[in-house]
Amino acid sequence: MDNFTLVRPEHLNHHGYLFGGVLLKWVDENAWMAASRDYPGCTLVTVAMDDIRFSKRVDNGSILRFQIQQQERGRSSVTYRVDVFADAPGAPTETEVFNTQVTFVQVDGSGRPCALPR
Repeated sequence: MDNFTLVRPEHLNHHGYLFGGVLLKWVDENAWMAASRDYPGCTLVTVAMDDIRFSKRVDNGSILRFQIQQQERGRSSVTYRVDVFADAPGAPTETEVFNTQVTFVQVDGSGRPCALPR
């Protein structure tokens, strides 16, 4: 699943580039949307995000592409790989700027892990 977003001035840090916390929010949201489409009707919560490392700064006006792919599935958990690419204003190609894995667990009404449907 691919999703896109535009980096605007309200997303920037004091140096004028994309704030890392905003990117992490988008990564979590986009991964959750992919998981929710794969497991409709499930209550999925984020339990882990691996290897937080920002490889390149992102300019204002960049179009970000979030490429999300399911990697692993357990009894109650599912992990997605998220690769983020930036298409900076005027750039001829997009560049990978971030990647991680996000793990979700299905929970019941009491917040306890429960099995994902087959």
